[in-house]
Amino acid sequence: MEQRFTSSNESDLQGCPTGGSCEAVGVSIEWQDGPLGRGDNRKEPNGAFVETVIAMAKQRIEYYQDGKFACRENALAITKLDEALHWLQHRTADRETRGVEGTHTV
Repeated sequence: MEQRFTSSNESDLQGCPTGGSCEAVGVSIEWQDGPLGRGDNRKEPNGAFVETVIAMAKQRIEYYQDGKFACRENALAITKLDEALHWLQHRTADRETRGVEGTHTV
């Protein structure tokens, strides 16, 4: 069951993400505000990343799948969440290769 949620996405004047939030019953997410930087300028995260939230949802479905609620639909959902994580990791690897990971450079 999908619950209603509220969300706020914030950007700077250049259209770069500067955080935001999502809330629903039992859930409160504050998104990363700004880039982490690179090298000696690298900062600790100050908010959540999409990859982490996807991994958390996947873990919960795996919990169901390991018990009496195992079903084809859960298995397919896990596969699709794995696929989403794969492509987001692929994007990160590409950005690392180009030397722009941790920045707002496209």
